Amino acid sequence: MRTVIRLEHVSMTFREEEVLHDLSFEFQEGKIYGIVGNNGSGKTVLMKCICGFLRPTRGRILVNYQEIGKETDFPEDVGVIIETPGFLPNLTGLKNLELLASLRGKVGKERIREVIRMVGLDPDMKKPVAKYSLGMRQRLGIAQAVMEDPSLLILDEPFNGLDKKGVNQMHRLILQLKNDRKTILLSSHSQNDIDVLCDIVCEMDGGYMKCIRNGREEMADG
Repeated sequence: MRTVIRLEHVSMTFREEEVLHDLSFEFQEGKIYGIVGNNGSGKTVLMKCICGFLRPTRGRILVNYQEIGKETDFPEDVGVIIETPGFLPNLTGLKNLELLASLRGKVGKERIREVIRMVGLDPDMKKPVAKYSLGMRQRLGIAQAVMEDPSLLILDEPFNGLDKKGVNQMHRLILQLKNDRKTILLSSHSQNDIDVLCDIVCEMDGGYMKCIRNGREEMADG
């Protein structure tokens, strides 16, 4: 099975506090990985390092066989939600996604309208994003992450603000993406999200990562 992300002795230190401790692990194609842990455990820092938003203090991260920060600054073919999705507040959801899509020119207007409908929003809604609820912003963020059909998704708390119906809709979407051989890293404080979606659970605690696969635990460090 193809390795999509490879961590090699990755450590991250902020002001002498080690947030990630010597992590070595491989994330495989076509699986959903749950990243769990308390606030401050290193989940978001790890995701930001994989995306190239932060550079680890030590070690290497390879995404699709390219080293982040050396062979490429940011990995290609990745859809990301980290923290609250940022959009231009005075534009509609459709206009925001059209503007983002124009930066790379990979998808057209029909695909953008399709993904907006996929996440349960109306592409013809005239309401500006400033008037969206938190759940609507999250849906739009998921649409933005998947609109270019990336092979890798990194989703940090993607279901924030969604009601039960919305969560169930997004669960179905995520499982369909897995069926399409996407690799997905997902953090959530909801045990139900983890139980329903994830093949492998990686628990962060004090900068260490303990991974559970098929009921067997292993430490993801060197």
